[in-house]
Amino acid sequence: MNESVTQIKSVIEEFLDKRLQSKLDKLKEGEDEKRQKLLESHQPGVWIADAAHRVGQIQQITHALKYIHPDAKGTNLNSPGNSESGDVLVGTHTIAGRCFTDVVGNAAALDVYKFLRLEVGGKTLLSRAVENDPALRLAFSSDEAKATLWMAAFSKLTQSKGVPASHKMAKQIYWPIEYKRYHLLGPLFPTSLVHQVWSTIREARFSEEAKLAREARKQKKGHPRGYSEYPNLVIQQFGGTKPQNISQLNSERYGENYLLPSCPPSWRSDPVKPPLRVESVFDGWFSRRSRVKHLVATLRGYLHSLPADRTNIAMRSKRAELVGYIIDELLLFAAELRELDQAWSRDEACKLNEDESCWLNPARAEIDPEFSKVYTWGDWKESVCKRFANWLNAQLTRKRDPLPLDDASAKQFKVDLEKELRFLRQEVNSYE
Repeated sequence: MNESVTQIKSVIEEFLDKRLQSKLDKLKEGEDEKRQKLLESHQPGVWIADAAHRVGQIQQITHALKYIHPDAKGTNLNSPGNSESGDVLVGTHTIAGRCFTDVVGNAAALDVYKFLRLEVGGKTLLSRAVENDPALRLAFSSDEAKATLWMAAFSKLTQSKGVPASHKMAKQIYWPIEYKRYHLLGPLFPTSLVHQVWSTIREARFSEEAKLAREARKQKKGHPRGYSEYPNLVIQQFGGTKPQNISQLNSERYGENYLLPSCPPSWRSDPVKPPLRVESVFDGWFSRRSRVKHLVATLRGYLHSLPADRTNIAMRSKRAELVGYIIDELLLFAAELRELDQAWSRDEACKLNEDESCWLNPARAEIDPEFSKVYTWGDWKESVCKRFANWLNAQLTRKRDPLPLDDASAKQFKVDLEKELRFLRQEVNSYE
């Protein structure tokens, strides 16, 4: 314990010496009285006693109110986040175990927090105070009662102050929970999570490793680390010229908060072209779509991976899921073509069969009486479904690469495929 006490005393004295020297350097010649006061106030016992008195002016937190409005006065929270949120949602719980803690309150007392963040033996002075570490008590003072009082004061830094309260400058949200009833929510700024994001992005933008990686790219050379880019980044400022008035971490971030773009992407799709010079869209037009090719290949690969003589519910569900994705692509393909002009299937270059013309160019029925009769009374809907089924079977039952299915499995797959086609029929039959 004596060795630990000596280490703690040494770290405290080094901290106070640096603080004292920075203040002494600012004094002018002849200011002996101020010099003497500084020397006296930076004696360990005197300074720690004053710090224990001032620590009540600040609070350690993870969620702050002043970011909402600098004049807001209300509850701040020190919380590791909701661990039950899981991995789907990003929150303070996402960085549990490596969470940066922040401090709010009187900016003039932030030096107390810097003092309590001093580490000795892998532990901060604050954590030692909370644990009621006897080595810290001995390092503070030989007067046990006085040292115990100081430690108790420091350990309260992590505790909430007063009862939960909002403020007229804070934001409030009425969240409906049932008919005419609401929860009144007071959102807080997740400063600890923001600091983790800020640190990560700043490292990616300005670290020496990132700079070397970018330089290597300019010279068309490899780099073991690589680098990350964050396009369209916006910097939000808090605190103006005095970021420390918002919080300690805000000061360490230079008042910056990085905002990542959350707007939807601007898609630049190729123009939709009508299927000309083909008798059926299944003769290459539909199957050439990259997504369709990928899904068909995935389905074939999955079917090849299954045992030839065995199937179960999980396997059948996966097969049905992949077929469903292909049907989704077919419906999307049809929707795109139905947005073209009314008479595209009347073009001389269009050789599309009558059934698929009705399916893909229904607007033509409004301007073509003969076509309207076929569209209204024809059996084109069932024909389209059969054409799709025949096309998919042809994709999956190639002679040069047959599926490893025995008779029972092949029969079951046919039944499952028919079930999926029911959904396609329902969609096609819903067309007006």
